[in-house]
Amino acid sequence: MLAETTLARPYARAAFSLADQAGTVESWSAALATASEAVESEAMQRVIGHPKVDEKRLLGLFDEVLGEAAEGNNNRAFRSFLTVLMHYRRLPMLPEIAAQFETLRRASEHRLKVNVTSAVEMDADQLERLAARLREKFGTEIEMETGVDADLIGGLVVRAGDKVIDASVRGRLEQLGRQLVR
Repeated sequence: MLAETTLARPYARAAFSLADQAGTVESWSAALATASEAVESEAMQRVIGHPKVDEKRLLGLFDEVLGEAAEGNNNRAFRSFLTVLMHYRRLPMLPEIAAQFETLRRASEHRLKVNVTSAVEMDADQLERLAARLREKFGTEIEMETGVDADLIGGLVVRAGDKVIDASVRGRLEQLGRQLVR
């Protein structure tokens, strides 16, 4: 996973740079999402790995799958991008490339995706107060995804990019246990 993330990064940056310069970030985002879904399907995985399927035929399949997601000038640039991925056998990385593209998009729009897992479901007021504190801490708008994990016992865990804030009872007990072992 780490190697795939590292390998996908330059492709995501290149795609974002192309899209940003052309003012087509939104359409590239849609095209990458659609192409990623296609690549994850079993049928497309068999086609991608088949030695008798050439780049031209594979591009034709992507044209069918993408439809309106890659229209106009975006189509030519996106097809070129797909051709590069095909040539270097990086099509299976499209989902990771798309995820990193979205991270770059959010950063350019001064937004941060945050995953919050709490021991119990949080109400709207708690979520708003947490979002305000996170906006203050990170200095950017927050896109919050929430989840519940009773194993946390109490508190919550916040994941924002490569940062993790563990304010859970389980996390504190584990930390205390490590300190006692020393």
